[in-house]
Amino acid sequence: MDLKLLFMSTLFGIISCSSAQQEGNECIKANALSCGECIQVGAKCGWCTDTEFLKQGEPTSARCDELESLRKRGCDAGIQDPRGSLKILKNKAVTNRKKGAEKLRPEDITQIQPQKLSLNLRSGEPQNIRLRFKRAEDYPIDLYYLMDLSYSMKDDLENVKNLGTSLMKEMSKITSDFRIGFGSFVEKTVMPYISTTPAKLLNPCTGDQNCTSPFSYKNVLKLTSNGAQFNSLVGKQQISGNLDSPEGGFDAIMQVAVCREHIGWRNVTRLLVFSTDAGFHFAGDGKLGGIVLPNDGKCHLENNMYTMSHYYDYPSIAHLVQKLSENNIQTIFAVTEEFQPVYKELKNLIPKSAVGTLSANSSNVINLIIDAYNSLSSEVILENSKLPEGVSISYQSRCKNGVVNEGENGRKCSNISIGDEVSFNINITAQGCPKQGKPESIKIKPLGFTEEVEIMLNFICECECHKHGIRNSEMCHNGNGTFECGACRCNKGRVGRQCECRKDEVSTEDLDKNCRKDNGTDICSNNGECVCGTCECKKRDNPEERYSGKFCECDNFNCDRSNNKLCGGHGRCECRVCVCDANYTGSACDCSLDTSTCLASNKQICNGRGDCKCGTCICTDPKFQGPTCEICPTCPGVCTEHKECVQCRAFGTGEKKDTCERDCSYFNLIKVKDREKLPQPVQAFPLMHCKERDANDCWFYYTYAVSNTEREVHVVETLECPVAPDIIPIVAGVVTGIVLIGLALLLIWKLLMIIHDRREFAKFEKEKMNAKWDTGENPIYKSAVTTVINPKYEGK
Repeated sequence: MDLKLLFMSTLFGIISCSSAQQEGNECIKANALSCGECIQVGAKCGWCTDTEFLKQGEPTSARCDELESLRKRGCDAGIQDPRGSLKILKNKAVTNRKKGAEKLRPEDITQIQPQKLSLNLRSGEPQNIRLRFKRAEDYPIDLYYLMDLSYSMKDDLENVKNLGTSLMKEMSKITSDFRIGFGSFVEKTVMPYISTTPAKLLNPCTGDQNCTSPFSYKNVLKLTSNGAQFNSLVGKQQISGNLDSPEGGFDAIMQVAVCREHIGWRNVTRLLVFSTDAGFHFAGDGKLGGIVLPNDGKCHLENNMYTMSHYYDYPSIAHLVQKLSENNIQTIFAVTEEFQPVYKELKNLIPKSAVGTLSANSSNVINLIIDAYNSLSSEVILENSKLPEGVSISYQSRCKNGVVNEGENGRKCSNISIGDEVSFNINITAQGCPKQGKPESIKIKPLGFTEEVEIMLNFICECECHKHGIRNSEMCHNGNGTFECGACRCNKGRVGRQCECRKDEVSTEDLDKNCRKDNGTDICSNNGECVCGTCECKKRDNPEERYSGKFCECDNFNCDRSNNKLCGGHGRCECRVCVCDANYTGSACDCSLDTSTCLASNKQICNGRGDCKCGTCICTDPKFQGPTCEICPTCPGVCTEHKECVQCRAFGTGEKKDTCERDCSYFNLIKVKDREKLPQPVQAFPLMHCKERDANDCWFYYTYAVSNTEREVHVVETLECPVAPDIIPIVAGVVTGIVLIGLALLLIWKLLMIIHDRREFAKFEKEKMNAKWDTGENPIYKSAVTTVINPKYEGK
């Protein structure tokens, strides 16, 4: 069973090793024919430019290998291994500014550092970027209030009319640079969303209600710092009406996002408050009104009115997400409790958005906006633009209190207060080169902020030696290729290591003939391919193993082994034969010619009792053992010699107990439970049984043996000591004996007395029977019975 387990574990180790080698040798598997192709395989790969590097039979692709393997194969000075690099082009420090300090323009405030970088990317080698982000204090804010003016929002409008000055007052606690704007929306102005009868177009409300004409979206007030103007213009607004419950709010959000000049957005924090008590129409709903053209995502405001609502469909949610993200707008949905579930689902689809519960009459809108702003501004989420093909990016965030996030969570940090600084480690990796090989650029920015980091990507697609290539070089068979990086890159239609053949000039039979050894049947000994009449040997998964020779008939891994090592670890394998190092011989280089390991302590080889063969003593006298034939485990005096050491190590007693560790560590001690468990003598390893007595007259038993170079002592773990008499049981026994004897004597005495008494009684009875007594009456005796007869008794 143990052998089976050993075999399985060994086999598993071999398979695991082989698998690891296969996975780790992507350089060899790639069959790269040029230095540029080689370095695109992975960061571990290098290219040897030494013109004498390749051995006979090795293909050009053998120049591409792992760096360590190339060095072992003899390529030291000519390895091409370009590395990626990073260069910071713009590195303006983050702004340290307190509220009330000198007012800065928004473009002069920096919250992310650095701002521009350039990367040189080598395939498979990640480049690390560290970004710092710090929330600036007193950062400017633009807030646009977009309100549903359908009839159900009539009471809400009354509360919003004084929102301007009240909100300005509250926001002044956060920033000294705050602007506010206002817009409204109802619905598309076509059936079936509104009634198109002339009367309803003038006043869509019923009864005596005075409502304004329906409209899709109106920009009422451009962003301004004048709160009173906000109150004045909003106070003039009137409620309108429509037919269906969902509103056309998505049209309005799209126009607010893309009409930057009409709204007056600055490059600051941009907030859009969307207030409604109903659901929303989205892409596809326009078909109900005969509108089939998809929303184009462009600005269509004329005189601050959206004029193309009848022409373009509602935008999709994905389209809105794109435009809001492009324009760095953070959305706050202020909706009634009835529609909370709908807008919470929408929030999950729109990054950097929040949902607040609007009271029935919008009286809590200010607190809602403040809470939502604090929630949005306390979280930083990084996003990047579209990555070029083959480029990947990973994030790691280092947030407050030492919190480290990775994966998707590595893009963000939460609970960030004003003045807090966090950092992001970003790894950018390229796999291969883009088809064009031209520089690319990507941008990384925190969602909801206008600042961004621009990263220029330059791809390392060729080696430095490529620049010095010689076109139509004579070294490539009369100019049939470019000689670069130590090898020929053949022109189109040419093959061979020196581009010496044309693909169509030699038939297959002629090619194969030159690749058969001794006119045999095997092409390149079945270890290679015939290319242009020359054998190019196969490559092994293990870079240390190679085929070579004119016909690939040689290899460096099929030599004899010793101790599971090729050529015993004391030679090299050349063409399946071990070439041994100095002082070693044998087919597996496993026989050492050095006799120093056979010298005994008396400087004699094998103590004069054996022969030194391959660095090991072969003892001629079977009684002697050990590496130098100096140990005799069965000779007289062995037990006495080792007694004190066995005693101190096994029982901690004896004369050597104080120096035991120093003097008695020359053997391995093995404890057994009893004498039956002690090993018995075998022919291969003589063994001595010993019985010794200590100072306390206790006996201990052990065996002494020498196995190969190891000395082993098996000792019974318990001492065998004489047992002292136990007084208590003796005294108890004596007392018990006396008591028992006394009882026995009493019983005997009692028994004798009983026998004596019975005899006396029997004698008395006998004498009694034999006695003769007179039977005369006592004259004085008078009977005690008196008889009286009734005279009247007649005897009836």
